[in-house]
Amino acid sequence: MKRLSAFNVVSLTLGFSFLYLPIVLLILYSFNAGRSVAVWGGWSTKWYGSVFENDQLLDAAWVTLQVGVLSASVATVLGTLAALALARYGRFRGRTLFSAMVYAPLVMPEVITGLSLLLLFVAVNLDRGFWTIVLSHITFTMCFVAVVVQSRLASFDRSVEEAAMDLGCTPFVTFFRITLPIILPAVISGWMLAFTLSLDDLVIASFTTGPGATTLPMKIYSDVRLGVKPEINAVCSLMVGVVTIAVVIASIMTKRQEVERERAERAALAGR
Repeated sequence: MKRLSAFNVVSLTLGFSFLYLPIVLLILYSFNAGRSVAVWGGWSTKWYGSVFENDQLLDAAWVTLQVGVLSASVATVLGTLAALALARYGRFRGRTLFSAMVYAPLVMPEVITGLSLLLLFVAVNLDRGFWTIVLSHITFTMCFVAVVVQSRLASFDRSVEEAAMDLGCTPFVTFFRITLPIILPAVISGWMLAFTLSLDDLVIASFTTGPGATTLPMKIYSDVRLGVKPEINAVCSLMVGVVTIAVVIASIMTKRQEVERERAERAALAGR
């Protein structure tokens, strides 16, 4: 095992400090007793209580969670199906166009995506609001799910599926009893990525929102333009906590799935 050199230690320290020090300072100042976010006034949790008394912030947080769960769930289903089509069906007619349409949001600037969706909703005379935000988030998060799931399918041993179909399983049953449990860690990872991107989105939601559908990033941005309030630090810290807990839970579930899959493979080898 190679020992870390001084250069590697310094590089890692600077890199992690650049990434996480702003978040640590944000969480630290969420416990600041003073009104000023730049002057430390002692320890206090009163701003967290103030957050739960702010109806506008709570409504925006509820809208954000609903949008995130709905859009991530639908995007996971569509992204998984797209990944299966790209990974399993070879070079079918229209594959290049289909692949370009699936992966276009990966490289498309969010401003262009948001404006395009806005023009689409106006053209079809669809009232902008909660459901237009959900549709927009499905559009730009589905490609991330497809990338994650397709990378897992690329290393998938298809002989397991062939053995199941030789024993009488239909393709539909084979997918749900064999394929899906094996690729489930990738599917869960794709859902978590889609959910996180939905929570974080500001630009696309700003283009496609309407009356009564204000997400938490939009609310925070509108408040910050008038000056950073201590409540903003508290609500952002809560968002960091929610995302961290979700990532930990997803990691535990993924690890358990991998352990169960390894046990199943060892049992299958032992039974031969």
